[in-house]
Amino acid sequence: MMGKPVLLVVDMQRGLFDGEPSRYDAEGVIARINALSELVRVRGGKVVFIRHTDAADGLAAESDAWQVLPALNQSGADIYVEKTACDAFLGTPLKAVLDAAAPTQLIVCGCATDFCVDTTVRAAASLGYPVSVASDAHTTRDRPHLAAPMIVHHHNYMWQNLILPGNPVRVATTAALCAALSCRT
Repeated sequence: MMGKPVLLVVDMQRGLFDGEPSRYDAEGVIARINALSELVRVRGGKVVFIRHTDAADGLAAESDAWQVLPALNQSGADIYVEKTACDAFLGTPLKAVLDAAAPTQLIVCGCATDFCVDTTVRAAASLGYPVSVASDAHTTRDRPHLAAPMIVHHHNYMWQNLILPGNPVRVATTAALCAALSCRT
């Protein structure tokens, strides 16, 4: 599979969506991730689900909490990568998976904006991947010092303004990313 889009879905797991406070715009984020995953698959690309694994955080491997949210559409062709840090590349086979796919576009979405999504976006961009962030397909919870919508807005701003010569991070809405994918031949 050379030259196809890859969708990286970070930590959209049952245990991370349980409890209060709830994740910001969770239903909308899930719907937009499903739209992206469907289009990426139609375009011949791959969907990679990243799962955080940490028994101390209630995310023991194979547990119910560790599973991908059932509302997310999954396919037998999807790839699953387990991680133990905010960075989805650290100590995982993700780089090898992406290098084999040679993505023309690496679209990143998921949870939590200010932790695992942010760290993974920055790592992917630093490794030279053509990163696009779906600006409305990542989520987090309110923090003691900042509300979730502002965290999302702030990170979208930060990613699109990272100083990366020759490899800027593209930040666009799911609708814009889907439109761009639909137009490619």
